[in-house]
Amino acid sequence: MANELVPVWEKANLSLEEAAAYFGIGINKLRDMTNDENCPFVLWNGSKRLIKRKAFEKYLESAYSI
Repeated sequence: MANELVPVWEKANLSLEEAAAYFGIGINKLRDMTNDENCPFVLWNGSKRLIKRKAFEKYLESAYSI
């Protein structure tokens, strides 16, 4: 079975590195934004932090600045 990679724009959840590259936002800024316990676009898998791509896109569309 060939190793098929899923394109970033088709993934439901992105790692911090993928999200930083996709959205053009620094990893440290993403960490700061997702440290809040009630953050609507972060998904915790143990200690690993994933960004919900669609929810984060909606957040960015409505945000004036980050």
